[in-house]
Amino acid sequence: MSLRWLDTALDLLYPRACVACGAPDPSPRRHLCWDCAAAVPVIQPPYCSLCGDPVSGRIDHEYVCALCSSRPVHFDLARSAARYDGALAAAIQELKYRGGLWLADDLADLLVATVETHLPGGPFDDVAAVPLHAVRRRERGYNQAGLLASALARRIGRPVLHGALRRVRPTPTQTRLTVLQRAANVQNAFEPARRRWIEGRRILLVDDVMTTGATVNECARALKSGGAARVFVVTVARG
Repeated sequence: MSLRWLDTALDLLYPRACVACGAPDPSPRRHLCWDCAAAVPVIQPPYCSLCGDPVSGRIDHEYVCALCSSRPVHFDLARSAARYDGALAAAIQELKYRGGLWLADDLADLLVATVETHLPGGPFDDVAAVPLHAVRRRERGYNQAGLLASALARRIGRPVLHGALRRVRPTPTQTRLTVLQRAANVQNAFEPARRRWIEGRRILLVDDVMTTGATVNECARALKSGGAARVFVVTVARG
């Protein structure tokens, strides 16, 4: 049975609709209609040369944001595909909180484009995901960052380091915390679990959303403490 035939059969049994606006029959093998996909607020320059946080106005020189200037930055480069808003936010929430696993491939398209734009040639060896704590993983049944990392790795032909990084304590949601509270919340929350897998490796770390970067920065610190040579970060959205 070809994949095209299978897709057609599944569409007849379970008609697809746009995850954002509900429009029927989005473009083939996708779950965002053309209008919603076109409205995704892709991040454009200027942005911080380290964390990729966009800034308004015109900047004609390499720019480092105030947050990166005021803290140790453990990752070598972080970039996000688009702003966490509108249709993109709806798709991420569906994946993350409502079991919309089928959206991982759609969102991985944005990750692939981000890697090709900001990390041309793939200056990394492996792909890894920001891990969930074991309790949260059991409650949710999956790690959305892990799904995104696997989908991205398949597209770019790199191995996935499952279990290379471990979340050693549960942390409250970062949603309503300040910048300083976010950093304190995830401090020492991660550790390398398979040092022999990461020693000397250049790792591409994947997550769904980056806001202040506290979580990915702490993950990068843990990976480098385990011997990683470099850590790059890509996320679907920037909060």
